[in-house]
Order: sequence, then C-alpha cells, then structure tokens
Amino acid sequence: MKTIRVTGKGQIKVHPDMTRITMTLAGKNRDYSKTLRCSSEDTEMLKDVLSSHGFERSDLKTLNFDVDTEYENYRDSKGDYKRRFAGYSFTHTMKVEFESDNDRLGRILYSLANCPVKPEFRISYTVKEPEKVKNMLLGNAVTDAMEKAAVLSRAAGTNLKEIQTIDYSWSKIDFEVSPSDGFMLKSCAMDEACSGLSMDIEPDDIEVTDTVTVIWEIA
Repeated sequence: MKTIRVTGKGQIKVHPDMTRITMTLAGKNRDYSKTLRCSSEDTEMLKDVLSSHGFERSDLKTLNFDVDTEYENYRDSKGDYKRRFAGYSFTHTMKVEFESDNDRLGRILYSLANCPVKPEFRISYTVKEPEKVKNMLLGNAVTDAMEKAAVLSRAAGTNLKEIQTIDYSWSKIDFEVSPSDGFMLKSCAMDEACSGLSMDIEPDDIEVTDTVTVIWEIA
C-alpha cells in the first residue's frame, strides 16, 4: 500500500479574558510543626483578603508547596567554618483567577500590597475556555494537513484515498501571557488613595501553535 505522510500546522490567536494572580508566601521557623502552622495561618489570612473581593476560599488554588531544611555557616572556636541547622523554611505558591476587570484588579492588588503576610505576586492573563481554543487549534492543523496533502498528491499525479492514521502529540499548551514578563512583584505598602485605582493593563493576544501528522493511502 502506498501512502503519503503530511504534517499540518495549526496556529491561532486568542484574546485573554481571564486574569490570573500568582502569589507566593514564604517563612521559616526552627520548629517543623510551627513552620507548618505559620504556613497555614498565612494562607488563611490571604484567603481572608481575597474573600473580601468576592472570592470563595476554595478559589485559591495551590500550585506548589515545599518545606526545606535551612543551614547556616559559622566559625568554631578554632576559626574553622562549620555548618549548623538553622530551622525549616516553607514556600507556598498559589493562584486565583477571575474574569478580567481592571477595576477589580486594582482593588485586589491594593489589598495584597497592604496584606500583613506580604505575598510576592505576579499578574498574568489566560483564557476562560482553553479546551474550546485547543479544539479550534487542532481543527486548523488538520485542515492545513489536508490542504498540503491535496497539493502534493496533485503534483505527484496521485489520488488521496482513506486516512490511515492521525498522530497528535497531545503536548501541553499554556494559554498564558504576562505583562510583567514572569517576574514576581514584592508587596509593599500603598497609599489609601490608590485603593480605587483601575489598572490600565491591556494584555496582548495569546498566540499558540500545534501540529498533527496525517497519513493517507494514495492511488
């Protein structure tokens, strides 16, 4: 059986309609249980802040949680450098998402900047229905493969018959764009006059690509 193998490329631009705030809390304590308790208490305070802006406490999703041992260098009585245990440190990275609204974003950032636990945070944008966009992208890739296959078969003087296989990578597509270029911003005190400010941010379109490989029988 003769076949033709063609890889089609799908490309799509979509305007983000969801705002994502990624927040990281950090702290340390010499006692392991106190470190965990500190993390839990700080997270609850962060939930308190967000709930005042219409979020459910369950809307705050954990992306990563880690507890590490900490050591410090010191000189002993002979002047030699030694290492000793200094305690435990935790980092807790979370996210919250909401339909894009610059007025609401401004109020949330003001609260985070004045939050007692002082999280680091990053603003990014994504789409509300990623699966819908993925399906459109996949459809574009298959259409591209069909158009290429038709051109090649005509040029070769053959006819396309039934599709034998369609190979799709199923790779993860990240629908996210960040005006801050991915850097975390450190919370700092903001004047009360800033509490009602609207954030003048207009994110760029998200451009994504993906491929499919289709094999046809030819005659």
